[in-house]
Amino acid sequence: GQTVYRPDMPRGTCQPDLLSGDTGETYGEETENGINYNVRTPKNYDASIAHPLLLVFSPAGANRAKTEKMTGFTLPATRSGFIVAYADHPELSPSTTVELGTIPHAMAKKWCIDEKQVYVTGHSDGGTSAMALAFMTGTRHIPTAIAPSAAGVTYEDLRDRKCPEPLPVMIIHSSKDRLFPGYGQQTAGWWAACNKCEPIPDTIGNGCVAYSGCANGVKTVYCEGDKPHAQWPEQRSDAIIDFFLHHHTNM
Repeated sequence: GQTVYRPDMPRGTCQPDLLSGDTGETYGEETENGINYNVRTPKNYDASIAHPLLLVFSPAGANRAKTEKMTGFTLPATRSGFIVAYADHPELSPSTTVELGTIPHAMAKKWCIDEKQVYVTGHSDGGTSAMALAFMTGTRHIPTAIAPSAAGVTYEDLRDRKCPEPLPVMIIHSSKDRLFPGYGQQTAGWWAACNKCEPIPDTIGNGCVAYSGCANGVKTVYCEGDKPHAQWPEQRSDAIIDFFLHHHTNM
């Protein structure tokens, strides 16, 4: 998609002559240990302006191409000024989460990316990795906001973790998720406590509740759907972009 660069956007953040990343579609980028990812930029990508990055992790059994098709982020995200990266699904482990976390810095060597504006989402194992990136000690500094879907993380997994700094979080889960039943509500409560929000959320419609009074004004939202675990909640894709965009434009 073609984005609109506002006249007040600071140009000269990057030196285009030093960046080799292409405009549009790029395939087969690779982390040091071989996790492949594809990159999408706005059609009218300006390599002198630092862009927010939307980083999308794949569920088990999927790869970067399937995840792009499944989530449908490319057009609305690039129109909104994001550069998007879709990563393959590696075997789930702390070390692969760390490896996925190297993608923004690697990309910043080829595209004009603001590494302080990294927004992370994913489904199932991809949602687990997105959430883990935000609470693991060595990577929690990377995400600016997260929106994990159908993540396989429970309150027990988080209970003894040290809270990261207040972080905008949108947790998406299904009431009919039989693989990870009730996990979303559990983790939303933990993040709300970490973000120092009021303990009882307010209903905001479309299956979502929001916690108020959070530290630093961060948004903490839980959205519940009714699809089977394996199905990406299509109606949430635009909401995820809006959630990230709200934080980006209010920085």
